[in-house]
Amino acid sequence: MMCKGKQLAPVAVSYYILVSLLASISDGNPVRRNSTVSGSSNGNISSKLITIKTNNATVNVTASNRGNSSTRKMTNETVNNTTDIAKPTIQSADTNTDTKINISYNTEDLEEPITKDVIRRVWYKRQGESDEQPTGAECPPLGLESLRVDDTRLRASSTERFGLGAHRGRLNIQSGIEDGDIYDGAWCAGHKDTNQWLEVDARRPTKFTAVILQGRSSIWSWDWVTSYKVQLSNDTYNWTPSMNGTEEAIFEGNTDTETPVLGTLPVPVVARYLRINPQTWYENGTICLRTEIMGCPLPDPNNIYTLETDQGSSDKLDFQHHNYKEMRKFMKAVNEECPNITRIYSIGKSHQGLKMYVMEISDNPGKHELGEPEFRYVAGMHGNEALGRELVLNLMQYMCQEYKKGNPRIVHLVTETRIHLLPSMNPDGYEMAAKKGSELSGWALGRYSYEGIDMNHNFADLNSVMWDAQEIEMDKKKVPNHYIPIPEYYTSETAMVATETRAVINWMQLIPFVLSANLHGGELVVTYPYDMTRDWAPKDLTPTPDDSFFRWLATVYATTNQVMVNPDRRHCHNEDFIQGNNIINGANWHTVPGSMNDFSYLHTNCFEVTVELSCDKFPHESELPTEWENNKESLLIYMEQVHRGIKGVVRDKDTNAGIADAIIAVDEINHDIRTAFDGDYWRLLNPGEYEVMAKAEGYFPSTRLCRVNYEPYPTICDFTLTKTPKQRLREILAKGGKIPQDLMLRLRQIRLRKLRASTKAINRRRSQ
Repeated sequence: MMCKGKQLAPVAVSYYILVSLLASISDGNPVRRNSTVSGSSNGNISSKLITIKTNNATVNVTASNRGNSSTRKMTNETVNNTTDIAKPTIQSADTNTDTKINISYNTEDLEEPITKDVIRRVWYKRQGESDEQPTGAECPPLGLESLRVDDTRLRASSTERFGLGAHRGRLNIQSGIEDGDIYDGAWCAGHKDTNQWLEVDARRPTKFTAVILQGRSSIWSWDWVTSYKVQLSNDTYNWTPSMNGTEEAIFEGNTDTETPVLGTLPVPVVARYLRINPQTWYENGTICLRTEIMGCPLPDPNNIYTLETDQGSSDKLDFQHHNYKEMRKFMKAVNEECPNITRIYSIGKSHQGLKMYVMEISDNPGKHELGEPEFRYVAGMHGNEALGRELVLNLMQYMCQEYKKGNPRIVHLVTETRIHLLPSMNPDGYEMAAKKGSELSGWALGRYSYEGIDMNHNFADLNSVMWDAQEIEMDKKKVPNHYIPIPEYYTSETAMVATETRAVINWMQLIPFVLSANLHGGELVVTYPYDMTRDWAPKDLTPTPDDSFFRWLATVYATTNQVMVNPDRRHCHNEDFIQGNNIINGANWHTVPGSMNDFSYLHTNCFEVTVELSCDKFPHESELPTEWENNKESLLIYMEQVHRGIKGVVRDKDTNAGIADAIIAVDEINHDIRTAFDGDYWRLLNPGEYEVMAKAEGYFPSTRLCRVNYEPYPTICDFTLTKTPKQRLREILAKGGKIPQDLMLRLRQIRLRKLRASTKAINRRRSQ
């Protein structure tokens, strides 16, 4: 016992001596982080990553590297009891030097039936509702909304003014915000009488089956047609009315400006031209309408315009709209066809209980591989913007097929990238829109979550948090420029945060994504952060520190999209994006507080853009093959950009273990990133030479030059960090070990230097 006491005494004495040394020793490390993970309410920003809370899981993720411990406590609190965020599994394997952790969501069993409770909530039919397709909708649209019908094929009897010309009479077209805008929201006749008409040229014999009518889009006027007649012709000279038995058919029109109304012809008629002839209109308005015409084109070998038929796609993919049940079957079929490279998991459930499925594509599904970047596509944030959903499903099937064929491009993507595809972020909204169908869902039905939340504005506004802190702090370098925590108000029980938004945030925090794109619809443009203006102006150029790379990302997608690159294409609604090469800073289009793009950039390592895929939010099924061809190359080449810039591993010099949460700072770019839990990182950069610093708590920082070349693969830029004496001392004391003599001498030297410096400062002040 006495012998043991003699051994312990020096350690105990050293501990009390060194406690005072620790209080005064600076380790030379500029990194400072709070020990808590909650947001600060006093205006200060902690650079520690935090998560929001769920009601079903508390996850502790710790990566220990003999002296570096990065712990992320993930606790999520819900707004209501319907929240169901998927709980990830954490696999750990102890070694002699470190604890390696792999975070993964459980694989989903799609054989599991949908619960009766969910079926009742989502697919409950009110009296009179039917699953059958409306009569007249069996033929596809001519393409007024999708712009397949160009302006030269639209004529009118008269026009109120140019901005209300026949070319504006397209279903769901949106007006500008100015009264008298040249981009107004309908065709409006120049006279108020029953002799007015809007004419559409199908350019070939067509079996016309129905007309869809909609009122005027305007914030200034309320105008719609309440009844109309339909006339048909093959030569524009002789017109035949649509008949209902022995009488001329009169079709019921609109009762508001936005709801599309289907008017089915009593008997389908074969003709080339169709006219809509308004009979009555809203008593306080005028004759204004937007329309789509349903018709089946017929073969005509003598018609030169027959050659203009869309060629579709040569890829053998499942080109149809998939509701929730069909999407489950489709994803299951792809997984069964390519079980070695695909895995299906769920990140949570919607408000109505529909699972938010993700397909993972990788040569090692279910695991994060050291040095392999993580990529994601997110579609269906707005449920009625259905094209992104179908493109993501097409992409799953295409990659599976091409991988099996040995396509070297796809094989390289699969083996070098971990890809995550979320086809429906808002499944509740999609089901609402899908019940009406692609032409009758209107402009906004299904856009919002079941709770009425627009998820495009629903993420935490971290821009304001950062900018407010910069206003207060004199030294801008002291304001963290990344991993900005979520404010406390956002995690409160009264916060209007959608269930789906919470699930996506949890997903973003658990997986170290590097690059992403958010697929929308209703326009043809690629937007990049920031999406929010700094002074809350309606729009203003608001670039990020990585503006040049974001512009590159947007350009890569836009210049490979077959529609966007067409210089003669017509603009969709009221904005001309062609002049800007079909890319725009999001805030310079319109300010969007709480966007997913900005949140992703400021709260995680991930760079993200928004792609507006098509003028038509919910294209008809017949248009899906063409839309796939329009976007296929863009989808693939954008994924490949995840391999641009630099990547590497930050390791501990003594143990060679990866250091989690190390900061990677690039000189002259005021936005840092962090290493993942096993010490690897990816920093997206344009070609050039960069001075890069790696720094971590308890280590001396290290700086090196890293050159990014023009080749489409990253430059390896590894770092090895040395522990500070302070950190070494902490580890030794934590283990109850004996302080080495060299460390004792080092600590005393630091103490003496600090005392000399303080003494000189005191003497200088006294001499003044």
